[in-house]
Amino acid sequence: MSEPISALNHAAYDGIARVEECGLQGMITLRGDLSDKGLAKAVKAATGAGMPGQREIIFAGDNAVAWMSPDELLLLVPHAEADAKVAELSNALSGSFAMAVNVSDARAIIRVSGPSAREVIGKLAPVDLSRGAFPAGQIRRTRLAQVAAAFWADDDNSLRLVCFRSTADYVFKLLSVAAQPGSEVGVY
Repeated sequence: MSEPISALNHAAYDGIARVEECGLQGMITLRGDLSDKGLAKAVKAATGAGMPGQREIIFAGDNAVAWMSPDELLLLVPHAEADAKVAELSNALSGSFAMAVNVSDARAIIRVSGPSAREVIGKLAPVDLSRGAFPAGQIRRTRLAQVAAAFWADDDNSLRLVCFRSTADYVFKLLSVAAQPGSEVGVY
């Protein structure tokens, strides 16, 4: 059996912000009725995190639960635990109209950090990334130069972005160009 490897092998770039691939991350797409108490209980048991509201991400240690759409959550768990968590969720939700799928190896996570992190992503995404409009704990699904992505702020100067593994190299290069020294705009 081969060992899993990350999409970009921990690539990093330093400019007006640091752009770095985060490595292996367990990711589970959970579709279902988000108002269902059984689904909320299964999510809490699997992650330790509660149900997020619209455009929120809730952390519990190494785990997180992100609202992705009115019937979809993204669960972040350690990579090695993703398959077991899918089995746990599927068992807990059997008989419910819900589906849990391990998407860990189909996605990549890139961190953009530093005082200009919001500016780097703001150059590529049509989102108000000011600290007041986009505080830590918020998540957005959008496009970066026409590539699907979602991102959240860990704090004022650090954001993580999830994209498809197939576009990870392109997204990394987009972010690196947006982070080139001397490219500050000073919006955020």
